[in-house]
Amino acid sequence: QVQLVESGGGLVQAGGSLRLSCAVSGRNFRLNTMGWYRQAPGKQRELVAVMSSGGTTNYADSVKGRFTISRDNPKNTVFLQMNSLKPEDTAVYYCNLVTIAPFMNYWGKGTLVTVSS
Repeated sequence: QVQLVESGGGLVQAGGSLRLSCAVSGRNFRLNTMGWYRQAPGKQRELVAVMSSGGTTNYADSVKGRFTISRDNPKNTVFLQMNSLKPEDTAVYYCNLVTIAPFMNYWGKGTLVTVSS
């Protein structure tokens, strides 16, 4: 059974940094996209950053230049380095894995990031 376990969330002041990690266990998928989504209270879940197994990245405009996604493929781990955090970054951050063959979509349980002003 595939499991995604996030870590690294917490409380930080505006302007600070946090690093999220997500470890995938259960199976190895050669072709996949891993990444991060977030959901703030009263809002829909939105893409933050994703990265394919080939290294292609996609970022939300709101985090470009502040967040960096990276992967450790042998360890099936994805990271999100978040710098210059703003109160509007406050949300539950979810790790996501989309596999190509077969096509499957997996989610972690989420980790809370709170940015105080």
